[in-house]
Amino acid sequence: MGITVTLETEDGHRIASVEDPTNVLHRVLPEPEDARFHLANTVDWYGDTVFNPLQAGLLRKELAILIENAVDENAAMLLKRIDEILFKCNSEVHLYVRFCGD
Repeated sequence: MGITVTLETEDGHRIASVEDPTNVLHRVLPEPEDARFHLANTVDWYGDTVFNPLQAGLLRKELAILIENAVDENAAMLLKRIDEILFKCNSEVHLYVRFCGD
């Protein structure tokens, strides 16, 4: 099982989610030592990584780079779906995006 990305309220209520059952994110997210990225390379594959609305806006910029350089259409589509969640988080208050590792 791959990472699940969820949009949540501050009390943990799930609003939306994107599943990655084939581990596409393992192929497309940058390595931790990749200095070109400051947020996308911090996703914990085996734990939870949470981004607040301000971070979601910054992560969208990094995701745009990953979408542009996507290895295939499936990867691009998954990243675009995650971007939609990040957009909603960045547009409203008291929302968070959680990357849940397996």
